[in-house]
Amino acid sequence: MTEEASLPERQKGLPQNHRTVDRVSDILEQVTYNPGMTFSQLTRKVGGAKSSLHGFISGLLARGWLHQSEGRFYLGPTMYSLTMASGHEASRIVTNDDLRALHLATGLPVFLGVRAGESLVYISGAGQDPVVSYEARTNIRRVMLNTAGGLVMLAHEPLDQRTSFLARRPADEAPLIAGFLSQYDAIHSRGYAVNHRASADRFALAACVLSSRGGPIASVTIVGKTADVQPREKELAAILVQHARNWNQRAV
Repeated sequence: MTEEASLPERQKGLPQNHRTVDRVSDILEQVTYNPGMTFSQLTRKVGGAKSSLHGFISGLLARGWLHQSEGRFYLGPTMYSLTMASGHEASRIVTNDDLRALHLATGLPVFLGVRAGESLVYISGAGQDPVVSYEARTNIRRVMLNTAGGLVMLAHEPLDQRTSFLARRPADEAPLIAGFLSQYDAIHSRGYAVNHRASADRFALAACVLSSRGGPIASVTIVGKTADVQPREKELAAILVQHARNWNQRAV
């Protein structure tokens, strides 16, 4: 029996985590969202043996992925040069000025999110929300099904990709899957997704940023206290959806 044949059916042909890659990714993500971290702070966040972490950091410094100044770590020139050379499609379509304009129009914090593997990651924003901004720095990779931005992107995925994604969810996400499926038709009919987090007293609306082929490349989310946002849902949604449609025209 071949090694491939011995894998569980759900794993065949799917990306698999690699401990070394995961470790390097964790380091870069922590420094991205918390520039100026010390070695001790990185150790607490990333975990594992200090000697192992030191080796990874040394390699990233040598290749320019990280920069160290006065014992603190920052993203290095390699990261910036590759970002400038390639650019994420979302940041080419939706600019910082666009996010600021939406922030001014709604009076709410705005977050631009993209899918990174199985998670949602915020890459830019305008305005500040103490809860969401804190979570974005302490829990960089957000559960797709537990965010308005993730829900609206999943709703625009091709059927086979969406089905495969849902089939890979762990058992504890079953309630989130049910919530997504119950909202699926409404997301398409009204053009946005909602997510109410009672525990954090936050109500979020999100619209999808689409590529020229109609696939999801990003989500834009507005969020605030439930009492401030929920009564204004229709008004805020109309502004959000119109901005998203304007941006989508650029891709076309």
